This record gives sequence, C-alpha cells and structure tokens, in this order.
Amino acid sequence: MIDLTRPSEYQRWQATNDNVMGGISQGQLTFDGQSSRFLGELSLANNGGFSSVNRPIESLPAEVEQVEVEFIGDGRTYQLRLATWKNGNRITYKHEFSTDNSGQRQKKVFDLNNFQAVFRGRLITDAPALAARDIRQVGMLIADKKSGPFAINLFQIQFKTGH
Repeated sequence: MIDLTRPSEYQRWQATNDNVMGGISQGQLTFDGQSSRFLGELSLANNGGFSSVNRPIESLPAEVEQVEVEFIGDGRTYQLRLATWKNGNRITYKHEFSTDNSGQRQKKVFDLNNFQAVFRGRLITDAPALAARDIRQVGMLIADKKSGPFAINLFQIQFKTGH
C-alpha cells in the first residue's frame, strides 16, 4: 500500500508536465498536512494539456488483480497510470476515472484487466496484458482537455488480490 497521508511520501513522486513538449501546464504533488495533493493548472496553449506525477514501486505479487484509490476529487477526470518494463520496453497503462466535487472521500477500485496501454495519449492495440509482477511505476495524470486549476487529494493507493 502507498500511504499518501505520510508527510514524507509526496517526496518520492516526480512531476512531468506538458512543458516537455512545449506546453505550459503546471502540476506537482504536495503535502497539506493530511494527504498528498496533486494540484496545478492545466493549459491547452502550445498544444499542451497534461500534468502528471509518478513514483517507482517495488515488484508486486503476481496475484494482485486490482488497484484501489482513496481520494477527494474536484469534479474533473483523472487517469490512474501503471508503467511496466518488460524486455527493455516501457509500456504505460491508463484507467480514467471521474471525480465529484462534494468534498467527500471516495474510493474507486480498478481491475488490472481494464487498463488500456497508451503511448503519448494514443491507445496501443497490440500491447501485452497488464500483469501485476511487471508493474514498476504508479502515477496520476490529468489531460481532460479543460484549462484551469485542478486538485485531487490522495489518501492511499492499495494493490489488492482477488475480488
């Protein structure tokens, strides 16, 4: 489990924004005293429009079938992202999820077999199935084609076996 209520956890995450491709969006993971907060401002200028944060993870047991995320959202759509390295190739898998802006904690559970392989926003149709033992990185991304501020409070990310 990744406990995002620990004051030191946010320091393990790295931000990647669309400025790597000429955009001007800003985003980062901070700690607000109670949870880690992925926040910033999305800009569609200069063909931009994404912000992400990610961290490496230890190898997961092969039996892991689901990921549960606990958060307080802002009404926007995010992506939970899992990256694998296999035979020297990195493949990123995404699962989009919507949030509400009620201010209430929410939990969402995602089956690994429902993640979609992507490369620079495009689906990869011939990618191998996502296997827990291959996952080396977990992250969050926002790219909902809406400019403006965003903020999602993250409490925990848990890897679960069975249903």
